[in-house]
Amino acid sequence: MTPDVDPGRAARAEVDRHRALAARAQAVLDRVRALEDAVTGTVTQDREARVRAELACVEVGALAGTTDRPLRLGALVEAGYRTAADLVGVDATALAQVPGVGPGTARAVTAAVLQLADAVRAATPVRLRLDADDRPDTEASTRVVTALHALLRWWPQVDPHRDRLAVYVRAATAHARTAAPATSRVRYALSLPRTRDRARRAVGALAAWTTSGETAALASLLDDLAGVHDEAGFDAAWSDVERRPATYTTALHRLVPGALDLAVERGLLAGELADQVVAHPLDTRLMRSTLRGYQEFGARFLLCQGRAVLGDEMGLGKTVQAVAAMAHLAAGGERHLLVVCPASVLVSWAREVTTHSTLTVHRVHGDAAADAAARWVVDGGVAVTTFGSMHHLPDPQVLPRPGLAMLVVDEAHLVRNPRARRSRAVAGWARATPRVALLTGTPLQRHVDDFVALVELVAPDLVPGLPRHLGLAGADAFRRAVAPVYLRRNQRDVLLELPALEVVDEWEELTASGARAYADAVAEGQLVRMRRATTVVDGRPSSGKVGRLLEIVDDARENGRRVVVLSYFRGVLDVVAPVLRAHGVAHVGGPLTGDVPPGERQDMVDRLAAADPHDGAVLVAQVEAGGVGLNLQCASVAVLCEPQLSPAVEAQAFARLHRMGQLRAVRAHRLLAEGTVDERLHAALAERAREVDAYVRDSVLAQSSVRAVDVTDAALAREVVAWEQARLGRGPVWDELAPPG
Repeated sequence: MTPDVDPGRAARAEVDRHRALAARAQAVLDRVRALEDAVTGTVTQDREARVRAELACVEVGALAGTTDRPLRLGALVEAGYRTAADLVGVDATALAQVPGVGPGTARAVTAAVLQLADAVRAATPVRLRLDADDRPDTEASTRVVTALHALLRWWPQVDPHRDRLAVYVRAATAHARTAAPATSRVRYALSLPRTRDRARRAVGALAAWTTSGETAALASLLDDLAGVHDEAGFDAAWSDVERRPATYTTALHRLVPGALDLAVERGLLAGELADQVVAHPLDTRLMRSTLRGYQEFGARFLLCQGRAVLGDEMGLGKTVQAVAAMAHLAAGGERHLLVVCPASVLVSWAREVTTHSTLTVHRVHGDAAADAAARWVVDGGVAVTTFGSMHHLPDPQVLPRPGLAMLVVDEAHLVRNPRARRSRAVAGWARATPRVALLTGTPLQRHVDDFVALVELVAPDLVPGLPRHLGLAGADAFRRAVAPVYLRRNQRDVLLELPALEVVDEWEELTASGARAYADAVAEGQLVRMRRATTVVDGRPSSGKVGRLLEIVDDARENGRRVVVLSYFRGVLDVVAPVLRAHGVAHVGGPLTGDVPPGERQDMVDRLAAADPHDGAVLVAQVEAGGVGLNLQCASVAVLCEPQLSPAVEAQAFARLHRMGQLRAVRAHRLLAEGTVDERLHAALAERAREVDAYVRDSVLAQSSVRAVDVTDAALAREVVAWEQARLGRGPVWDELAPPG
């Protein structure tokens, strides 16, 4: 029953109560809507700006080809209309006023520009890059970042109650308006009977909310929302972006569903197939990491298609996509998963699986390979082995039922020769499982024969149907033709979701001779020798680092990217440079050391920029010489041969590539030797990296001098040496403790 409230003071109090409450609720809704509009409006403006930039490349004379009738375009050019962009928004009436331009030409040109703009707009994905440089420095990017940061505070609080608040605001506002005559006895008495009746019912409806407790509940909710503080400022907002970029990407997708071009995020898959992939379930309960949108799509693709080639460009995270697919299968009860990779990435693969998921890893390699394989058979998990160690694996039929759930082959182009021993070994396991994921960063449209060989492994029935001269139609046409088994995205396709700088740890093993030399250096307590011995000893490679370096350079060459190789030690560079030349890299510049005069240093950089990256273009440099005073943005891949004693040194070196003018996300590889001083330094300096990064970024002095922010001291060096001596039982103290004889 609706409460009966007397006109006058009581009714006025009820109406005022709900007007105030509705105003508070409306303020919350308005704030959230304003933030959402700030994002969508900025993204739309960005898209229109890029459409206009495309039109600026179309000369007015080219509009003649849009119609069969003759157009007097020369007069428009003389009047200052040089490109199609100049004609956007200019109507036919204004154009007809130009001397020499008649009404017919004016109407035809206006129509042509509108059609052209619509076509360009349809082909231009809505894409706003949030991390164009070290961090956004444009007004648009700043506006988007700060608005998204605020929304991520508001949404969790408002979303569960948004409809309720909106309904209340509309109803309370309407009731308050209708109840207005009842707020004054005089006005109420002078109103028509029908008006008085409506006013009393409206006041009663408001009072019903109050007596039901709904008003108090809304007031309490709005009190809680009053505690949401969204004026954090850009620095805090950007720090949050760096901590959880995938969350911000998802938020942007919510507001602007076309914020990424889905055609390229999905690898140009046909609509029906892409929809099937999107609809395929992906269980991430066993994942520790959050996938980016395109990575989630890649994992679903591998699961949906069952047997496929994932050919994303280097730096897009093929490994984590494969791990996500395996984790999904494990969450569903599958027990045996197998990764086959080159020896140079074995350690990194094992670490990546445990970093990104809770899956158990068995390294089937080295002296303990047979034991590891036996444990894998019994315990299940992920067996990680090399092409050369596959003979340690049991026969596929030995695995408990249901058998092998998935085979992942990294650097799969290495098994393109079906007659090679490793190719036959991989093919045997591929026949024993319903799911095969071949990973390769090599752009296979440039090596069609190699691609066909890989298709034979995963989908032999598809090969006869592949068109002849497949590689001549262009990359997009190639990808569409082979879409059922091949997914490849380039960095430019998913640029919004990529960090502008991604640092990847590449863990390698010492060789037998390298391990002996390293142990001797530890015994002598020589930190310099210890660090150098993880890469080279006596002019020869002492670990898998150099081999991995060659693979990274090959990958960069295939993808048209230039490389800078950095080391603190001149001796390391003296080994690396000739190895690269012997490997067939067309341009190997340097070594760029502190002894090289400034003018010659810039010449080295200019020659690197002029070199064809598809033939191989590398500059080798000492880390401090290459990290100070040079702009290396012509390169987008960096390889650091050993961890540095200060995170500032590393950060400044990477910043030479990752700065204004860099059009590609920079991928930096740290080469690290497992079970050495590299591991200790890596752990010790990780804690300091964030502080140093902020200082380097914000301080002009720090940008000019590494030593301005060098947080390393002699104590760290002593600590690292002592730790390694204790671990290996070598050095003066340990010699004294050793038994006589």
